[in-house]
Amino acid sequence: MSAQCCAGQLACCCGTAGCSLCCGCCPRIRQSRSTRFMYALYFILVVLLCCIMMSKTVANEMKEHIPFYEDICKGIKAGDTCEKLVGYSAVYRVCFGLACFFFVFCLLTLKISSSKGCRAHIHNGFWFFKLLLLAAMCSGAFFIPDQETFLNAWRYVGAVGGFIFIGIQLILLVEFAHKWNKNWTAGTASNKLWYAALALVTLIMYSIATGGLILMAVFYTQKDGCLENKILLGLNGGLCLLISVVAISPWVQNLLDEHGKNVTICVPDFGQDLYRDENLVTGLGTTLLFVCILYSCLTSTTRSSSDALQGRYAAPELEVARCCFCFGPDGEDTEEQRTVKEGPRVIYDEKKGTVYSYSYFHFVFFLASLYVMMTVTSWFNYESANIETFFSGSWSIFWVKMASCWMCVLLYLATLVAPLCCPSRQFSV
Repeated sequence: MSAQCCAGQLACCCGTAGCSLCCGCCPRIRQSRSTRFMYALYFILVVLLCCIMMSKTVANEMKEHIPFYEDICKGIKAGDTCEKLVGYSAVYRVCFGLACFFFVFCLLTLKISSSKGCRAHIHNGFWFFKLLLLAAMCSGAFFIPDQETFLNAWRYVGAVGGFIFIGIQLILLVEFAHKWNKNWTAGTASNKLWYAALALVTLIMYSIATGGLILMAVFYTQKDGCLENKILLGLNGGLCLLISVVAISPWVQNLLDEHGKNVTICVPDFGQDLYRDENLVTGLGTTLLFVCILYSCLTSTTRSSSDALQGRYAAPELEVARCCFCFGPDGEDTEEQRTVKEGPRVIYDEKKGTVYSYSYFHFVFFLASLYVMMTVTSWFNYESANIETFFSGSWSIFWVKMASCWMCVLLYLATLVAPLCCPSRQFSV
């Protein structure tokens, strides 16, 4: 009996059933979610591999504990100490395979509106063969001829894709802020306590921002130095003040109502206790970073996020105020899903049509692959990058983050002043 169960579970990995069918103890899950979970799992596996490749600690441990390490490296033609399998060039190759994997599926799933077609079945199943395909693509990148030209060209492709990924997340972040305000404001018509909730959250956000600005001014500036730090802190603080003033100005409110010196020198000295265990700091920081990336990928591929990027929003009069407004209302499930108490572990919620864009889902993960590649290799400081010094800072990462802050401010400001510049058009957010 146990052998039959194992065989059945292995068969599920090759069929169109979702990942929950492979484990009877797993909770019931929608097919659309199980599919996205499996793709996310593959993404995480490759990201972990990239982090290992960028780790000097792992490379040293392998040299010390693997017998005949140098002979094995020479045997697989990876260099005397397997230098071709570690470092930024190896991460570039592996991420090339990951990006190609998602790009191929992006093209394969173009214009799919039903989950009953052949292409939809490929998207929702055959996980074992997909894993083999992903491994083959990542491994095959190591055999690309003229590696130097490939790495130089792929670096610029990665930079462009990484910036596009950041741009999409910033657009959705601005949309999230407007959606939050719109949803809770809609509740004030029936319950004035929503005004208090809005005021409380606003006060908390401004307190955090002000506190952060003060702490950075205290720890990252000095009385007779750190001019660049002072300028950047003043600039970002001024931009926050500017968009706050614009947001509460009567012109914007009425229209919306109608249309609905060296930075590295100035490092704070918190003492040695904070940096005693560098591996712990690196591990926790890296985990937090990639959890945020994965969350961005999954949340930006929902139907509502896809609609937001295309400028489609729900009518204001249909908005229902909810504390967890980023999730769908409780009544979203179909009658079939609400009444079924027993049955398969996977709920087939796409019988009438897809609940998210398959092609856009893969495109976002394609961009995320490029963003991970550039982030792990410290963007344009790739030659000296390694995972242990990832959070010690580099100029490339610094300016990418700074540019992202300014872009976010400009996007939010544009959504406020756009109705003033084009009064004949209706802007619904």
